Amino acid sequence: MAKLVLGPLLRHVNETSATVWVETDESCDVTIAGHTARTFQAGSQHFALVRLENLGPRTEYDVRLNKNVVWPEPDSEFPKPVIRTGEVRRIAFGSCRAAPNQPVGPDALDAFAQRLMSAPEQEWPQALILLGDQVYADEPTDATKQWLRDHRHGTHEPDGEVVHFSEYARLYHETWGDPEIRWLLSVVPTSMIFDDHDVRDDWNTSAVWREEMAGKPWWRDRIRGAIASYWVYQHLGNLGPDELARDPLYAKVKAQGTDVLPLLEEFAEEADKEVEGRKSTWWSYRRDFGRARLLMVDTRCGRILTADKRQMVSDEEFEWIERNSEGDFDHLLIGSSLPWLMPHALSHLQSLNEIGARKPGWQGKAAEAIRQVADLEHWPAFRASFDRLSRMIEKAANNGSATICVLSGDVHHSYVAEAEFPTPTKATVAQLVCSPVHNEPPKVFEPAFRLSWSRPAAWVFRRLATLAGVPEDLMRWRKTSGPHFGNSVALLDFDGRRARYRLFSAAGPGKVTETASVSLGREPQ
Repeated sequence: MAKLVLGPLLRHVNETSATVWVETDESCDVTIAGHTARTFQAGSQHFALVRLENLGPRTEYDVRLNKNVVWPEPDSEFPKPVIRTGEVRRIAFGSCRAAPNQPVGPDALDAFAQRLMSAPEQEWPQALILLGDQVYADEPTDATKQWLRDHRHGTHEPDGEVVHFSEYARLYHETWGDPEIRWLLSVVPTSMIFDDHDVRDDWNTSAVWREEMAGKPWWRDRIRGAIASYWVYQHLGNLGPDELARDPLYAKVKAQGTDVLPLLEEFAEEADKEVEGRKSTWWSYRRDFGRARLLMVDTRCGRILTADKRQMVSDEEFEWIERNSEGDFDHLLIGSSLPWLMPHALSHLQSLNEIGARKPGWQGKAAEAIRQVADLEHWPAFRASFDRLSRMIEKAANNGSATICVLSGDVHHSYVAEAEFPTPTKATVAQLVCSPVHNEPPKVFEPAFRLSWSRPAAWVFRRLATLAGVPEDLMRWRKTSGPHFGNSVALLDFDGRRARYRLFSAAGPGKVTETASVSLGREPQ
């Protein structure tokens, strides 16, 4: 009898439809709420994305493989799996979640799930946004490291890092197989985007980094396995019904009756390439949550690094982002694994470092070494893209929205920063950061980030940046909450044209406490 390996994951949900993702141990028919899909095979694994149509506001469901019920499990103590459509009033988000059994403090997402289990459904978020580092391919658990040693004999793969599709699959099994997380992902629709650790630390930091990696004998297999597994485990569920219908790779996968892994790996290799300032594949996407619109921006694979000007995404992809920042909605959410507004000193340092890395000789090499060691590769390190995003946000903030919120993670501390443009905007503009969900950075991070937010440090690095030729920022920003340290999950609540950011930090196994609350938005005058 076919068995459920992972899932169900409730993914794209709109007013009347939903998609549910599963992994099984063999080829089979997957039936959910009367809708059936056949699995496709990738390597030795089997997957299905089931589309459900004509849904009402609330649908309880089970998962059947070849008509046998496999979920929920017998005698389950978890609330019943349910799909809720309609108004989105609450969104949860965060980034950087190491596997549950890693010794990095209590898992905030696990604790948050336990909190929801005893709460009424109306208090559950209607969406969950995971902003990168869903898995740590370069920092696996001790159990996975031992598994890799047992399965590799005389290979050239790096010790303690995953490379192939099946090895990435093991990471997803570890991080999403936890019972509380598995339940949470079965009842709250989830949107995702990758960051560097989903592939490898510092992924696409610079052209120099890419050249270094290309010289590794295992890198080609690594990028093929990473992107192919990302497409299956994360990206496929980000797509809505119309996008799935237009996706040529998904059509090929469904039509092919044999193993599609070679097809996915070939696609992955092409997606990684940069050709004349363009990428063949975009990972950015749009989701509409009623009166809130999410624009998820790929800040990793979409980078343009070999052209004369460094860009976070290509011109063509940025134009798509700009077009979709316009519309009739109350709240514009820009999902970016990397923050737009950072601690002032660190922001100026990154723009300064970008100029230094362009210099010939030892100066450029030194700046590049500092860039990689200190992870100086956020939006301010792509100064042209940083300014373009700032101009887009300023324009959007005068087009009728009440709030423009950039949702980010990555930097291992949480905060809220509000932007002020020279001409006051109609909308509140804020950078909302929640990081990490489950990861404990070195203790030196805390004083370093506190210092980087200080006015003296900001003044010094702004002065140095000006002397080096870094243009003035197009706006000012001030920190209104934080920095907050520790494992956390953030909530963004909508009440008409107002919003509220709340941060819930893990206070021990299975326990979270509210540590911050910031109100955003204002009624039209």
